[in-house]
Amino acid sequence: MSNRINTGRRRFVGTVAVSAGAMELVLSGLAHAQSSQASGPAAGANAAASGASFTEIKQIDAGALNVGYAEVGPGTGPVVILLHGWPYDIHSFVDVAPRLASAGYRVVVPYLRGYGTTRLLSSDAVRNGQQAVLAVDVIALMDALKIERAIIGGFDWGARTANVVAALWPERCKALVSVSGYLIGSQQANKAPLPPQAELTWWYQFYFATERGRRGYEANRHDFTKLIWQLASPKWHFDDATFERSAKAFQNPDHVAIVIYNYRWRLGLADGEPQYDALEKRLAAAPVITVPTITLEGDANGASHPEPAAYAKKFSGKYTHRTIGGGIGHNLPQEAPKAFADAVIEVAGY
Repeated sequence: MSNRINTGRRRFVGTVAVSAGAMELVLSGLAHAQSSQASGPAAGANAAASGASFTEIKQIDAGALNVGYAEVGPGTGPVVILLHGWPYDIHSFVDVAPRLASAGYRVVVPYLRGYGTTRLLSSDAVRNGQQAVLAVDVIALMDALKIERAIIGGFDWGARTANVVAALWPERCKALVSVSGYLIGSQQANKAPLPPQAELTWWYQFYFATERGRRGYEANRHDFTKLIWQLASPKWHFDDATFERSAKAFQNPDHVAIVIYNYRWRLGLADGEPQYDALEKRLAAAPVITVPTITLEGDANGASHPEPAAYAKKFSGKYTHRTIGGGIGHNLPQEAPKAFADAVIEVAGY
């Protein structure tokens, strides 16, 4: 989940074309969502997800991975890449993607390493979850799909990954939408303790630092992840079907190892792989992001997150921040899909 600003805090071959019928099904799901969200205090922005699902998952070899991803919209449209976090999956964007597709965008939503149908190509590869490698995965996917530049948006791990891509490869990132702002961190910065109340929100990070925690997450990942959803979005009344749709992604055979690696790496309890040392050194300097950016925050985010004022100066290009009201929690794209899609469309015009 996303870090506080002052600590820095996954073999199939080929691709399958998206059919017009599949697109109609996705858009049909969106129509249902809009209808079901037409009432309630925040125009239904924080209502349970529509029940729509991506009708087709493609697979492509990209770098160290065979990546599973959903794709909607015209193949010739400007590209938007949407990145999920932990413990979530591509369905965080199931109501965002059709909105963007209907506006003419080609939308690519990959499973991160350790989620869904994404697999490491080598059985001997380190199940690495450090921040630089997730961004390298995105660049490899763009190369495999022959995408030169894209608008990149995300939340949680996805926001941090989008931040890293924008900071290290600005020529590949046309614009950025980032929930909870600037999340690039370093192991050195993470050595600094936080006030007790802030440390309390990171209880699972310390749990994962232990062997008991690794075994506990392995044995109880379903209930564990559901608890995180509830704590991170305390006003989001998602139903069991919405959670179960995403929970399938956590059965990936590498999921536990990559999640544990991620959090242990942040605390300096796991070494990064040497080939990423140069990238991490650049990230440790907290580089300024120069591409046009919109940052978003939910007014009821129950996860640890920085205050917008703390990161505003980390964006030197055209920049806007907005807080989304109505009880919106950590999983902002799924809880407030219209607000997220609107931000993508807006930043594309910067």
